[in-house]
Amino acid sequence: MELLRFSAFWCGTILFGSILLEQMASSPTTTKLCKRCGEKESSCTGKGSCTSNCEITSICPHPDDVCVSIWRKKDDNITIETLCHNPANKLYGLTLEDSKNSKCEMRERKGMGSKFFICSCSEDECNDHMFFTHQSQVASVILVSLVPLLVLTVLVITSFYWYRVYNQRHVGAKRRKTPLDFSDARAIIMDDGGSDSSSTHANNLNHNTELLPIELDAQVGKGRFAEVYKAKLKQGAAGAVEPFETVAIKIFADEEYASWKNEKDIFSDADLRHENVLHFLTAEEHKVEKQYWLITAYHPRGNLQEYLTRHIISWNDLWVLGGSLARGVAHLHSDHTPCGRYKVPIVHRDIKSSNILVKGDLSCILCDFGLGLRLDNSLSVDELANSGQVGTARYMAPEVLESRINLDNIESFKQTDVYSMALVLWEITSRCSAIGEVKDYEPPFGKVREHPCVESMKDSVLRDRGRPEIPNSWINHPGIQLVCGTIDECWDHDPEARLTAQCVAERFNEMEHLDKLSGRSNSEEKIPEEVSMTETDEVEK
Repeated sequence: MELLRFSAFWCGTILFGSILLEQMASSPTTTKLCKRCGEKESSCTGKGSCTSNCEITSICPHPDDVCVSIWRKKDDNITIETLCHNPANKLYGLTLEDSKNSKCEMRERKGMGSKFFICSCSEDECNDHMFFTHQSQVASVILVSLVPLLVLTVLVITSFYWYRVYNQRHVGAKRRKTPLDFSDARAIIMDDGGSDSSSTHANNLNHNTELLPIELDAQVGKGRFAEVYKAKLKQGAAGAVEPFETVAIKIFADEEYASWKNEKDIFSDADLRHENVLHFLTAEEHKVEKQYWLITAYHPRGNLQEYLTRHIISWNDLWVLGGSLARGVAHLHSDHTPCGRYKVPIVHRDIKSSNILVKGDLSCILCDFGLGLRLDNSLSVDELANSGQVGTARYMAPEVLESRINLDNIESFKQTDVYSMALVLWEITSRCSAIGEVKDYEPPFGKVREHPCVESMKDSVLRDRGRPEIPNSWINHPGIQLVCGTIDECWDHDPEARLTAQCVAERFNEMEHLDKLSGRSNSEEKIPEEVSMTETDEVEK
């Protein structure tokens, strides 16, 4: 009797399986797993087959993305670039004609300024193995011959699966629950390959949509849009001596989805990676708890404002802190990567000491990109105008306070970041022992109330043309004199008269020899207590 039931069911499900396969074939492509290291040097000769040697596997941000590899040779320099890309859009002015291939078959393209091969494919991690010769006819025949067998196999498996489901329902058995409910949780793995100690293993945990095994520890910061927690990322086998690794979790409530998405989208740009930008691990959607997470490296020294409050720094410390801050801002503003490839410039729009973290070597790291803006060439003047008067009032440039940014020139947005950076450099300098007597920490415009509004700052910055005081005693030290001169040029009332962040970074590089004039003493800790990381994203208006 059971056999007869199965035979009858088989006849009915053959048709169902065919329809199911047709729907599967016409359904949108699922999100791909691709090798995604950006552009890196390679020893691949461009003949036969090569591997990318990329150790980073990421989930592509868009469902229609395919895996792409690009081989370039200019003079004796060979590079391989691995990335995700939507074939509906052009890449370097080229159309991806082979995006449905299962293998990454390299094709040469002329007129690209160098010897240039590109391939695209639609299988997971298929851009790891590149072929510089076309697939042979024999292989094609074998592949075509296997298609009917594959279809038949899928039909049989599908039919057997539905028979099992039908039989279990018929006898009243409990249905098995799937290991993961994709409607409740989704993780977006964005591995940036950084070297921070707190992210050594996180990117290798998994390459699927499961949430990372994280245990929240303690809240270390709270702003208008999100709360920041120190957390433990479980690693290794059970019973290991060091089963955890510390990370930072920035948690957004459901109503702050737009802020989370903006920061995630900026972090998702592989070209953002830099030693002076916060190392990003992953973004996660926790739909059950109605929360959105950003998971980053954790830095126990805390933010720059906390560090300056508790420490008096040496001239060498000032040089390290100021130079690394300028290099981080210069990288954001730059329209090319260190290897010369075009990148979209980014403006932070909320640079302040509480949005800058301090690493173990005292270098600065920019964080909190919730108000960041990608200066894409496609942005219209209306879109730029609608970006609004954003930032923290105490650190707003005069043109931001007055709502008179020149929207016809995207450099105007960079100039507002430079003004804010100048105020942070003043904060750092005010706590340096090389200036003589060091007073207790004060933020810029310290005599203004604790959280000044835009109108209060207009009085100080626009009406009175005021800036934080630089006493004459500061410039007795030759290095401090150069720093103060740089600060003065960066907070000029005329935006076009300000230095660029790259120019500030170069000036700090030239100051290196001045360190010998005052020794290399370590920072003097004013309050001997551990500082936790705080990342404030409050916008004061």
